[in-house]
Amino acid sequence: MSDRTILVWFRNDLRIHDNEILLEAVRKADKVLPVYCFDPYYFQQTTTGTSKTGSFRARFLLEAVADLRKNLQTYGAELIIRTGSPAEIIPQLAEQYQVNEVYHHREVAYEETEISEQVEAALWKMRLNLKHFIGHTLYHKEDLPFPIKDIPDSFAVFKKKVERDSNVRPCVPTPGQIITPTITDAGELPTLEQLGLTNPIDDARATNYFQGGETAALVQLHNFFSKGDLAVKGKGRNGVINNNTSKLSPWLAVGCISPRQVYWEIFKHQNGNAQSGMLKLELLWRDYFRFMFKKHGQKFIKAKNELEELPADNSEAFETWAAAKTGVAFVDACMHELNATGYICNQCRQIVATYLVHELKADWTKGAAYFEEKLIDYSPASNWGNWAFIAGVNDAKESKYTIAAIPTKEQEAKSDFVATWQASKDAAGDLVGV
Repeated sequence: MSDRTILVWFRNDLRIHDNEILLEAVRKADKVLPVYCFDPYYFQQTTTGTSKTGSFRARFLLEAVADLRKNLQTYGAELIIRTGSPAEIIPQLAEQYQVNEVYHHREVAYEETEISEQVEAALWKMRLNLKHFIGHTLYHKEDLPFPIKDIPDSFAVFKKKVERDSNVRPCVPTPGQIITPTITDAGELPTLEQLGLTNPIDDARATNYFQGGETAALVQLHNFFSKGDLAVKGKGRNGVINNNTSKLSPWLAVGCISPRQVYWEIFKHQNGNAQSGMLKLELLWRDYFRFMFKKHGQKFIKAKNELEELPADNSEAFETWAAAKTGVAFVDACMHELNATGYICNQCRQIVATYLVHELKADWTKGAAYFEEKLIDYSPASNWGNWAFIAGVNDAKESKYTIAAIPTKEQEAKSDFVATWQASKDAAGDLVGV
């Protein structure tokens, strides 16, 4: 009797810990074939002239895939790396290695969903099944107190009902050993140049550097909690409380760490302080946007009235915003940081997005596409969902939990306001992203 082989298609789940598809493949098969595809689709130019993936995020992704390969090797396995369309590569590998089934984590945004459907259709022609798992949310959809079609559009109602009636599942165990078939050509990690990008230049003034990979993610998670950052209550200027943020969002975005891992660390270390509540809130926002895309699809980021007049072409205003030349100090400072590092905190994202949409009256989709290119921690549901939310084009009701006010020039001139705003920026949530 021949061995049963399951191909594990890694996408935004670049980890070994708390990875259900990997554990289930090890349990159900004699051999596991781990695969990652660098899809050229994600490295093309968009219609707005931006790249779908910028240099900072691409570098982080390359580091994360390299780390996944290294970690798999410690378990006696190997990661096959290919560059090309998954709809072509996955079936080819399935045939070459006599695969019996393919596992992957289900996505919700339409581009990712369409790619899954292409792979599923190609495998179906071979009479192979693409099995879907759910591993990107804090709460499993089967544990929600309502079916997907009845999820409240109001975040406040969603939060209240989920926290009251649902439980977070424990993390799944880590496999003890991963057996792969004999792999003749594991493939090389592409370079940034091969992906059509240039190496990013790190700004010497940057205080954060994000190293891609599960190894770095677990170090960041451990350091954040071991240093007692959740309990930091030192007062800054004018008596403002300063809280440090976790900065875990880049690793969450590509699945180097799971929301459940973060949650159970919070649970283990929480002391009833405001920061632990903020971390939970951020994880809930991530879930909310993913479930809204699952419920509404693209309608979630479409105008309520399809005949609604779109913003006039305001390309000049958009360019000044992107180049950090608006003349508004806080907005420009945030955009400078984004362009130089690929990362800004959530409070800054809310401010610059609100300024582009409501002050400059520019097309919000251009801002969302710009963030898609620049942000290391870009996540489709959070990014596009929150931009649409700020633009007021979806049915999600406004909530006290979102959207920061833009400081006026008069406020900027006051040092006490600057200190207060800076402290609130430092304390703001950084997991949900925009």
